[in-house]
Amino acid sequence: MTTKRHEQVGLTDAQVLDMYYYMLLARKIDERQWLLNRAGKVPFVISCQGQEAAQVGAAFALEKDRDFLCPYYRDLGLVLVFGQTARDCMLSAFAKAEDPNSGGRQMPGHFGGKKYNILTGSSPVTTQVPHAVGMALAGKMQNKDFVVYASFGEGSSNQGDFHEGANFAGVHKLPVIFFCENNKYAISVPLKKQLACESVADRAIGYGFPGVSVDGNDPIEVYRVMKEAVDRARRGEGPTLIEAVMYRLVPHSSDDDDRVYRTREEVEEAKKKDPLIVFAAYLREVGLLDENTEADMLARVQLEVDEATEYAENAPYPTPESTLTHVYGN
Repeated sequence: MTTKRHEQVGLTDAQVLDMYYYMLLARKIDERQWLLNRAGKVPFVISCQGQEAAQVGAAFALEKDRDFLCPYYRDLGLVLVFGQTARDCMLSAFAKAEDPNSGGRQMPGHFGGKKYNILTGSSPVTTQVPHAVGMALAGKMQNKDFVVYASFGEGSSNQGDFHEGANFAGVHKLPVIFFCENNKYAISVPLKKQLACESVADRAIGYGFPGVSVDGNDPIEVYRVMKEAVDRARRGEGPTLIEAVMYRLVPHSSDDDDRVYRTREEVEEAKKKDPLIVFAAYLREVGLLDENTEADMLARVQLEVDEATEYAENAPYPTPESTLTHVYGN
């Protein structure tokens, strides 16, 4: 019997099967939204494909009724673990009135919701990092025991918001985790043209806290690193910068043609390390995923996505009269 790596880091059999379920659900929602976009039914898709393992692994190390998320636009897997549903995601994609993120006001990928402990994001990248640091400062000042998670792409780690937030958090030893999803491309700009240092994690030393680089295709290893960072933050020892290294398997968005800046051979090679394929293989090796279990889970996910799509497509749009609601305080 293959060694159960998940048990060595404190995860149960049930938890790793749940991890796979959330990864699969994120992938199937994402794939459906691409189909809907190409059919002209939803206007825009910003994809999580190839990043599900890192997102789900990180989310499992947090406590969803206690900790807070400041996610970025690809974090579908993360927000599903924190309570958003396939229906919520489809309502957002169709820009319907019941969309829990913004009532159909924002583009897809702008996750948010007080009941989910998710801070609403905005379109300029990295603005969630100073917000996360501010939330962590407020928690520390009020003696509230929570951790704040801020995620972003490696391109975002070059923005001033990241550096200012990281510096402030390091000085004040705030309970915040900076989680960089390094998918190798900032839209069309490859990593070698973004960073002069070896990795994003190398930057942490300049701010006085640990930086860790981890295989973003391995949810168990991401969980292990995240759990250490969460425990460290709860002990009052300050922030951690985690760089999860993975690959964006699809174009930057539904409006992007990635063929102009990366070869098909490069993408096909990356698909061999698709986290869903790799994690499913591990679960089979340790005897947790057989044909029947996998078929049942896929059927369950497919039903959720089908029902969510049908519901959202038929749901009402916001009324014109509601345009200014939440804008001027009413």
